Amino acid sequence: MSHGSVAVEPGSSAHVLVAEDLSKSYGSRRALLGLSFSLRAGRILGFLGPNGAGKTTSIRILTTILEPSSGYFVVDGIHSRHPERIRQRIGALPESLGFHRQMTGLECLTFFGRLYGRPAAAATAHGMELLREVGLENRAKSSVGSYSRGMRQRLGIARALVNDPVVVFLDEPTLGLDPRGQQELLALVRCLARERGVGIVLCSHALAEIESVCDDVVILNAGQVVATGTVAEVLGNVQGQSAKRNAVRIQIVGSQIETARQVLEALPSTGDIAPVNGNAGWLRVELLDPTKALPSRHLNNEILNALIRAEIPILAFEAEGGRLHDVFLQLTEETIQ
Repeated sequence: MSHGSVAVEPGSSAHVLVAEDLSKSYGSRRALLGLSFSLRAGRILGFLGPNGAGKTTSIRILTTILEPSSGYFVVDGIHSRHPERIRQRIGALPESLGFHRQMTGLECLTFFGRLYGRPAAAATAHGMELLREVGLENRAKSSVGSYSRGMRQRLGIARALVNDPVVVFLDEPTLGLDPRGQQELLALVRCLARERGVGIVLCSHALAEIESVCDDVVILNAGQVVATGTVAEVLGNVQGQSAKRNAVRIQIVGSQIETARQVLEALPSTGDIAPVNGNAGWLRVELLDPTKALPSRHLNNEILNALIRAEIPILAFEAEGGRLHDVFLQLTEETIQ
């Protein structure tokens, strides 16, 4: 990193964002109820919830766009009663970037640097440093209109860092990117958190990327927190509380789905077998073990052996409940039904 800051070990430093019992009501409708969490420097927090869960309201409060009906938050020691000071300590990548397409990348960052009070020469120098940091130094003098979607997202992240914030809010940063672009952008986000020591709040509907890059997670449902903690803690807590996890998911070639179902239904170790909603070619298979004597791996092997003997191609096989996707669906079940 060209800015010269020292790498931060996740969790090794003080809290840069603390929310305490934040609530927001619109008349009789409560959009948010009792949001509390904390974020340390150098860590990435995944902020999750189905549509209408209160994510947007929460982020608008934390970025000082909305005032909470009750509760408060603190950014870098600054209380939320001082929103103008908090704005100097946060950065944000909105879903709509709003760059002037005729301006160059460097001109955009220089413009925003001047808005934060940097002299023209210093704003330009800092803008160039940020472009190097996000891998756009070779396109500094190209118009934003010529940038790809991934390049615009990188420029948006650079813009969010113009004021050297302690907390950055990223809203769907990988939206519209191809798989390689997604991986590269997430690697950049992880690097920024570790090297800059900035706390990052990452909002995304892509649960796999949240699980891969985030240290902590907050899951909202109907305006309330239903899970918070490290990703491992949230996964472990829900697995420990639910008997519904005793299932596997199997991806089969579409033309073999019905045959595979018949093979699996004939096994004494399987219960309900059903398609996985929204996932073509996937079957959810409940595991039964009346004797409670067999480890789950033996039941898994029995299923796999039966399919292999029937010459049914297996494209994927995974335990249910071991992923954030499963936890999310379980915790927000009432909302999505």
